[in-house]
Amino acid sequence: MATGGEIVVRLDEVRRHYGETAALDGVSLEIRAGEAVAVMGPSGCGKSTLLNMIAGLDRPTSGTVTVHGEELSELDETGLALFRRRRIGMIFQFFNLLDDLSALDNVALAAQLTGTPATHARRRALQLLDELGLADRATMYPTVLSGGERQRVAVARALMNRPAVLLADEPTGALDSHSGEQVMDLLLDLHQIGQTLLLVTHDERLAERCVGRVVELADGRVTGERSLEGTA
Repeated sequence: MATGGEIVVRLDEVRRHYGETAALDGVSLEIRAGEAVAVMGPSGCGKSTLLNMIAGLDRPTSGTVTVHGEELSELDETGLALFRRRRIGMIFQFFNLLDDLSALDNVALAAQLTGTPATHARRRALQLLDELGLADRATMYPTVLSGGERQRVAVARALMNRPAVLLADEPTGALDSHSGEQVMDLLLDLHQIGQTLLLVTHDERLAERCVGRVVELADGRVTGERSLEGTA
């Protein structure tokens, strides 16, 4: 999908040190509205740390992270929690669903935490589950859903608050090939309707299928970028 919109995510010379180890070492990156970007590189190169910075789950040692016009360093912990709930959707490799809540309640909870009345939250949650082909699974609990179904519930939850950016950390990593294909199709659909996406993945097929740009990371540094706009 061609993009030329506003910059939704900007990292400027971001460094994150853990003792003597530099997980990120001067990373600068911009992602525009409607872009789908994959961050790829070997294990331990800083991919998940980068995602955590954008989500406000971790703070840089130096440099700035700005998302949807908010510089995250200016927010306290309460402000960061509100920012995550309102601006960020997150999809995890192992789903991170609450086993004691139904699929519907897992999705609705994301909106209720921002103050949305339960009735409205459940209505939107059911709409999203229906759009993702899960209306008939809404009352079921995660333990009886397949891996692919659980990941689609997680995607619905991530979309619940209409996030400025959707972050996905190895979203197909725990899935069999068939379920992985379903999630790839879903991410591609989201890209094509204009959702801003940032994926962390080892899966070259996922990148080729779902994104327009790949950022290569090694030893905490951006080592290159390439366009896949013709294939996404």
